[in-house]
Amino acid sequence: MNAPFQESPVNGEKLPLKVLIAAPRGFCAGVDRAIDIVEKSIERFGAPVYVRHEIVHNRFVVEGLREKGAIFVEELDEVPDDAPVVFSAHGVPKSVPAEAERRKMVYLDATCPLVSKVHRQAERQIEKGQHIIFIGHAGHPEVIGTMGQVPEGRMTLVETIEDVGKLTFSQEDSLSFLTQTTLSVDDTAEIVAALMARYPQIVAPKAEDICYATSNRQEAVKAMADSCDLLLVIGAPNSSNSLRLVEVAERLGTTSYLIQRADEIDPAWLDGIGTIGVTAGASAPEVLVREVVARLAEWRAIEEQEVKTTEEKMTFKLPRELTD
Repeated sequence: MNAPFQESPVNGEKLPLKVLIAAPRGFCAGVDRAIDIVEKSIERFGAPVYVRHEIVHNRFVVEGLREKGAIFVEELDEVPDDAPVVFSAHGVPKSVPAEAERRKMVYLDATCPLVSKVHRQAERQIEKGQHIIFIGHAGHPEVIGTMGQVPEGRMTLVETIEDVGKLTFSQEDSLSFLTQTTLSVDDTAEIVAALMARYPQIVAPKAEDICYATSNRQEAVKAMADSCDLLLVIGAPNSSNSLRLVEVAERLGTTSYLIQRADEIDPAWLDGIGTIGVTAGASAPEVLVREVVARLAEWRAIEEQEVKTTEEKMTFKLPRELTD
């Protein structure tokens, strides 16, 4: 590892570094809403409030909520009957609220409304007798939650074009498709094209399932990647939308690293770098962006510039239980 900063061989001053910061970046409306639900639940009911799974995929956010009185668990059987519980932004199978109601628990659903929209589409497609092909990543909480909206055996998961080639349906079968909200826009378009080529009768959703925030953050990376020697994506390794940002940059030929905090930056990464890009996944707060910029400023003389591709004004209402 190199020394923690690079000095000019002439006068000992730090070498300049241009820092391009993507906009939009960081928290989306669904994440803002989910965090608000946990915080306001603690205010209303008092600590502790239980949260099933990480409310969003970000260690910094989770630890902050834990300090305020949230207890994170994996399943409802870890929650006392008389304690309030919040379901994560990724959504849950129908069996989870059904269990909470059976136990007469107080629960609040922090599922992102755009994920809930996919759930409703799945229900409608099943009502029409269609078998659903779901494009997503196996094991991701959103995928588990969406597949849990329909009877077992009525939804088939595909992750790649190769998976499409392994499907055994015929062109006479009634099929439809849906997608996880945090996928790569480009990869998903290729999989959808393969699905439609193989099954011309397949029914598409009325609107794009990939959420606005995921699409916008990928577009922002595309807009700045060619101008960057290196891109840093702030996000968790289990954050689907953050991982996709790294992939977008790499596909365009720009080296990219996923980091959770500024202390994960290796100063050696800056060797020969004149321009660095910084963005953040939809679960990463702005304070972590500022932390990264501050760390870069310790090593280099930075010139900061925001690269804005669109402005986000989306907001989501809180559950009635917290506004009455």
